[in-house]
Amino acid sequence: MEEIRKIIHIDMDAFYASIEQRDNKKLKGKPVIVGGDPHSRGVVATCSYEARKYGIHSAMPSSVAYKRCPYAYFIWPRFDVYKKVSRQIRDIFYRYTDLVEPISLDEAYLDVTNNKKGIKYATQVAKMIKDDILRETGLTSSAGVSYNKFLAKIASDYNKPNGLKVITPEDKQEFLDTLPINKFHGIGNVTERKLRNLGVNNGYDLRQLSINQLESIFKNRGYVFYQLARGVDDRKVEPYRERKSVGSETTLSSNLDMNDEEVLDILSEICEDVSNRLKHSNKVGKTITLKVKYDDFTKITRSISLEHPIYKAEDIRTSVYNLVKNLESNKGKIRLLGVTVSNLLENEKNLTHITIFEYLDYIKESTKQ
Repeated sequence: MEEIRKIIHIDMDAFYASIEQRDNKKLKGKPVIVGGDPHSRGVVATCSYEARKYGIHSAMPSSVAYKRCPYAYFIWPRFDVYKKVSRQIRDIFYRYTDLVEPISLDEAYLDVTNNKKGIKYATQVAKMIKDDILRETGLTSSAGVSYNKFLAKIASDYNKPNGLKVITPEDKQEFLDTLPINKFHGIGNVTERKLRNLGVNNGYDLRQLSINQLESIFKNRGYVFYQLARGVDDRKVEPYRERKSVGSETTLSSNLDMNDEEVLDILSEICEDVSNRLKHSNKVGKTITLKVKYDDFTKITRSISLEHPIYKAEDIRTSVYNLVKNLESNKGKIRLLGVTVSNLLENEKNLTHITIFEYLDYIKESTKQ
């Protein structure tokens, strides 16, 4: 019998804002916004829980945040400090396991199935890690514990801030059935709209759709959604490896002509998937590549390099659509489409320009914290 894995997802609570409150006592208990100048083109990167009470969230223009809470403290990011604290937290993780997969500066997956301290219960490990982080950094974190990465991540979001949630194999289906559809991994805005138009509002509704129905609408991503609705996720916790590119592709259920309207719809879904992967990897990219495989199995790629890095689905989509316009329409029917973003950069490397705040919203989707 295969051993049930024990996965922990640790997510720091309002990480950047909490560090600012820790280091400046006058900010304690006050609405703090880390991001750009509210009187310029700034964007909110993250904010404290006190600021969130006013409806402020990441990606919001700082000017709008200022109107909602004019007495909030607007703080310029100190990434050197955030990175130092992140390394401190990561060192704590390695006391318990070497199977640590950092997702960003403030979150990571840990596989503690066979941990260094020989602790039987993952919940106990999670509590000890949270206590170590609080004692050594003065910061709170939230932990999700389950038997796979998908459920562990959802669990860490459940009782924020300073929460701990366990999802066991026995209670996973009841939990997933009541989970709002937009909380499922890989379901972005476009996919959510499609599902809601089908009457799918939660995990139970999603589970009522057959795999054939899902694949007819979402192609090979339909299989992923079918699995997630049942709590199936076989991805392993992978220790850190430097990403060279982020991409997604799909084999079409039926071959299409390049000028078929459905081609653009499929590409739109792929671009959203790539965008989500970039967000979770804390990356932006400057080179966009379109991959097309035809029914005779010939393959072509077309790329464009941009002056400024991007990560948003609409920006990736614009570049991809421009590449599509330059393809020969009579080359044959298409059987596979793919989009890749490469020439990747870490977000903080671009802080030399004020326009970085057009990109900062991907650092942390703070409303989930």
